[in-house]
Amino acid sequence: MFSSKDVAKRAGVSQTTVSRVLNTPERVKAKTRDKVLQVIQELGYVRNENARNLVAKRTYTISLISGPLHNPFYVDTTSRIIQYATTLGYKVNVHFSTIDNAQHIYELALSHKIDGLIMSCVLLDDPIVEQLKKLNLPFISFNRRHSTARHFVEIDNIAAGRKALQHLVDLAHTDILWIGASDVVSTFRDRFIGFKQHYEWLKKQPNSSKLNVRTINYKQLDQPDLRKLLTKLYQTKRLPSAICAATDAMAIAAMEILISLGVSIPEDISIIGIDNVDLSGNYLVQLTTVGAENNTCLGLLAIQKLIEMIEHKDKLDEFSITLPVSLYTRGSTQQYNQ
Repeated sequence: MFSSKDVAKRAGVSQTTVSRVLNTPERVKAKTRDKVLQVIQELGYVRNENARNLVAKRTYTISLISGPLHNPFYVDTTSRIIQYATTLGYKVNVHFSTIDNAQHIYELALSHKIDGLIMSCVLLDDPIVEQLKKLNLPFISFNRRHSTARHFVEIDNIAAGRKALQHLVDLAHTDILWIGASDVVSTFRDRFIGFKQHYEWLKKQPNSSKLNVRTINYKQLDQPDLRKLLTKLYQTKRLPSAICAATDAMAIAAMEILISLGVSIPEDISIIGIDNVDLSGNYLVQLTTVGAENNTCLGLLAIQKLIEMIEHKDKLDEFSITLPVSLYTRGSTQQYNQ
């Protein structure tokens, strides 16, 4: 069996260079990296993970706690996180959490020796944060953030709520329904704050007397019963002219339900979401939404920062990232003809 020393000798480089190619390939010049990788393939070299971990005093393992996969946001971010971490030689243990099993999932994720934790399901006052601080374990949250922990990546959720409402108002909609969820998480709380603040501002403007906004914030975070709500509104002829959903997942679910009831989108009702998940741009969906500028993936940015924290544990200052948002106009909204 060949060793890294054999690879280094054949490639004409140092063992340190071979290690960098295997562990941090982006730090090696392309020409050198390709030469080392070719020799690795020729020799059939397989590195000894146990030896690598012992020398580095790390496991090269990260735990990801994601929300449920029926939400396309978590599908997008989970795949990007795993892809990026794998290219840098890290394994990712993936755990899927709901509001009901969160404590069990935290215990499961921390039951194995890991170098860091990335999570998208943290609550504003989640007690897990104090536990992580005591463990001195690098961790970061994305999309949602804790009320006191600094390491997080999010979009400007307050601005997103404002921008979503303004888009509908710009299209002359005056009967608008907000659909959100519990304020125990930052995303739902802040998006609703932005929406409500902008509504209050709009009401003070000239010619705003016709603007009517209804709101519903479900206690359920994962799968609120939208069908019951929308079916009742449809049957009683109380559907609004537009819906502003707190997430793309909610907006897409609402679109599916309304279409099944015979409602045309956007001819009968306009719908806007927040997140800009990949599915929203699908030709068959075409959801208008608000998301991070330049279509930045929060999960990808978060895993990049977490690995920086792991590899430069004593040098990285506290940080928080709140990205500006953009409107992505597609086919689910149109001008309202009164």
